[in-house]
Amino acid sequence: MAKRISKKKGPTPEEDAQEFFLALDLLEKERGIKKEYMLEKITQALVSAYKRDHEGVEENIVIQADPDKNLLRMIIRRDVVETVDNPGTEISLEDARKILPRVQLGDVVSSEVKTKNFGRIAAQTARQVIIQGIREAERNMVYEEFRHHEGQLLTGVVNRVDPNTGALYIKLTSGKEFTEALLTPGEQVKGEVFHEGDRIKVYVVELKRETRGTRVVISRTHYGLVRKLFELEVPELQDGTVEIKSIAREAGSRTKMAVRSFKSEIDPIGACVGTRGQRVNVIVDELHGEKVDIIKYSEDPAEYVAAALAPADVVSVTELEEHSCRVIVPDDQLSLAIGKEGQNARLAAKLTGYKIDIKSVSSAAQEGDVAVEAVQAPAEELADEADAE
Repeated sequence: MAKRISKKKGPTPEEDAQEFFLALDLLEKERGIKKEYMLEKITQALVSAYKRDHEGVEENIVIQADPDKNLLRMIIRRDVVETVDNPGTEISLEDARKILPRVQLGDVVSSEVKTKNFGRIAAQTARQVIIQGIREAERNMVYEEFRHHEGQLLTGVVNRVDPNTGALYIKLTSGKEFTEALLTPGEQVKGEVFHEGDRIKVYVVELKRETRGTRVVISRTHYGLVRKLFELEVPELQDGTVEIKSIAREAGSRTKMAVRSFKSEIDPIGACVGTRGQRVNVIVDELHGEKVDIIKYSEDPAEYVAAALAPADVVSVTELEEHSCRVIVPDDQLSLAIGKEGQNARLAAKLTGYKIDIKSVSSAAQEGDVAVEAVQAPAEELADEADAE
């Protein structure tokens, strides 16, 4: 007796739709991409796919989607005409009556389009639109999460070290989102060495939207790194009692930082240094031994410039043109004021915003810029004040 072969039935349209909406729910749960967003992208994909295979179709395609009823249908609406000129938007009376027997000329007929009948190229088009929609959503999520960290510190993990350039690929995490940022050699401090798996603090300079996604620009040389490290360690900076007025940095070598206090009883330098240097030492360790000079900010340009040239002693400061001044220092302090390769003077100029011309007492007297007595008098007064103390 011959066996009776029964044809296996495929899933119903309702079952297909249910599986579709469950997939969107899973996508939202695992990747955080809103179901409404993906539904909009998929709608665009289906319409694009149909239009690719059917010339003349305009805006007469409608997608009906109802997650509650497990309904997902594509409907094409066409005008009933006597003579069809555009099959994409028109249907003959004879064909229309096969769908609705009582239809008349001038009516609009809606018929369902089976997505299973899409051509291979059309299906690929739909797939590409959906993939692009997912990537775009993920890029937007990364940008929205990390934009709040612009100008902040983040701790990342070194994923990879480029053996040719020395660039570091850093994995940064914020909330549920993560991204990989490139720490270029130019943004690394000379002498610092990191390996795969090392944790590293970086300063987020800015975020850039690019075609391939969100690029997080990070740095270890930016002066903002020093500012944020101090803000983490000094409570007075966090509550606004003490303020960092300016920072000048040559990464890996030396930083000068000007601070001021809004309360007379609080020493801004002492607050940043901490008991026995505890606070500043934590920062110096993070900067791998970079020297940090902390000075007191002053509204008086002469006092400010003199303080910025520390550790050198200053005899006098004379303002010349706008944001320019001449500084006289003792003969034995000239090299200290200028610093190795001009670093101390250069950082002082960056810190204060003044162009600084430094001269020794004897040089200034010989050139006749000022009288010897005028130069020496402040030095004697300083000595008297030191003896009095």
